[in-house]
Amino acid sequence: MSFEKKIQEMGITLPEPPKPVAAYVPGVKVEKYIYTAGQIPFENGELKYKGKVGKEVSVEEAYQAAKTCALNCLSIVKSLAGSLDNVEKIVKVVGFVNSADGFNQQPKVINGASELLGEIFGEAGAHARSAVGVNQLPMDATCEVEIIVKLK
Repeated sequence: MSFEKKIQEMGITLPEPPKPVAAYVPGVKVEKYIYTAGQIPFENGELKYKGKVGKEVSVEEAYQAAKTCALNCLSIVKSLAGSLDNVEKIVKVVGFVNSADGFNQQPKVINGASELLGEIFGEAGAHARSAVGVNQLPMDATCEVEIIVKLK
């Protein structure tokens, strides 16, 4: 099945690629690879999830934030690849979690991105990953996700 068809069946509409909030481009295509910039959980131009996980934000809310980040990453991939059907493999996911002192469940948060990618891309969505706790993110975002994708 086509990845484009899969997201339609899942009821997902990819957002427009988010505009950079500083001096960078949203993604770069180098040969058969796309590297996205880190994406924070913007929905319709608004930062939907803010605050530290384990304090102001629950793990469940942060999981949803990571899904939003992944969708923003995919919108960038689609804009550079022309179609998600041109994706051969999700190679790597890197996730940063705005963590309260003592919070150590970053993998559960970034599973929001990883599990969504697995659901969309199946075997091609299995990827290497890092899930890192940080003491602050831009605009007090709950999390930030970037991906590396190999094209067909």
